[in-house]
Amino acid sequence: MTEHVDLTRMAAALHVGNGDATDLAGTGLARHIIYWRDTLHEGPVPALPPEELRRVRTAFLRTAGADDRAEGPHMFEQRDAALEAHRDGEHVLWFEADLYDQLQIVEILSRLAGLKVPAQRVTLICIGEHPGIARFGGLGQLRPDQLAALPATGACAALTPAAFDLAIHAWNAFRAPAPEGLPAIAADRSPELRFLGEAFERLSREYPSTRDGLSLTERRVLAAVEPDGGSTAGDVFARASAREARPYIGDTWYFATIDRLAGGPQPLLSVEPAGRPAGFATEVRLTRAGARVLEGEADHVTINGVDRWIGGVHLTGRDVRWRWDEGRERLTVSA
Repeated sequence: MTEHVDLTRMAAALHVGNGDATDLAGTGLARHIIYWRDTLHEGPVPALPPEELRRVRTAFLRTAGADDRAEGPHMFEQRDAALEAHRDGEHVLWFEADLYDQLQIVEILSRLAGLKVPAQRVTLICIGEHPGIARFGGLGQLRPDQLAALPATGACAALTPAAFDLAIHAWNAFRAPAPEGLPAIAADRSPELRFLGEAFERLSREYPSTRDGLSLTERRVLAAVEPDGGSTAGDVFARASAREARPYIGDTWYFATIDRLAGGPQPLLSVEPAGRPAGFATEVRLTRAGARVLEGEADHVTINGVDRWIGGVHLTGRDVRWRWDEGRERLTVSA
């Protein structure tokens, strides 16, 4: 497909993208389009059948205030029904290199495999950069003509059974109640799912660090607060997200991280006004406890505990078994 695009096959396919900021309809290549809008790297994603998982994800997004379109379960039901209705046809997936998208890719491919869709009927268009864009943020930055050119480039690949198998293993590893399967996915270098390994490496760094009990996102949030004050949550969002090699977290989740770090017995951040969810104008300051944790002199999990889901793993309490070992750069487990 990298040398010649069959426009008839493209037009008949079901096109799946990560959000309607990407103008797939404007390319002239896609008539049937659905969008996969779920922030899988946040909240519980346990190993449940699709119907039950839809309920879990709907409840989480609503509780987190992240169902900004008020679509509720309809969004999940509609997209799942579209995949099933098109099981005898072809599929074209339009995604990016970041963790947000890579998790969506493995979920979709696992669903298609469950529907007995042959790998050769699935085409993946996936990029992590684009000529002329210094800091590529996503397909939504591209004009319709730039998007339409991608199927004739190396960004486009017809998938193989091996790619399907890897996606299934990755989805199962992500949803497992313990993260033993993550390192193998992070180490994989698939020629088709070429960004999956680095995405799972980034996912692994969301586990509490052996150094300070912080996830990488939490540490970057604390480090983005000016030591002498004067920072807003909007400033923190901009600075912390700029540190990511591949931006994948939006303002909603950065603000949720700020709220989480401002809670607990020994808050690492103070916010003003207090008692309200953080927003762009919220004033943010590093507390004494926050400074100590940031310097590695105290452990966030030990002093504050944790209650967070990463895929199928529920991290709770002050004695978390799984940690990210900063020195060895790998997940470790305590005895």
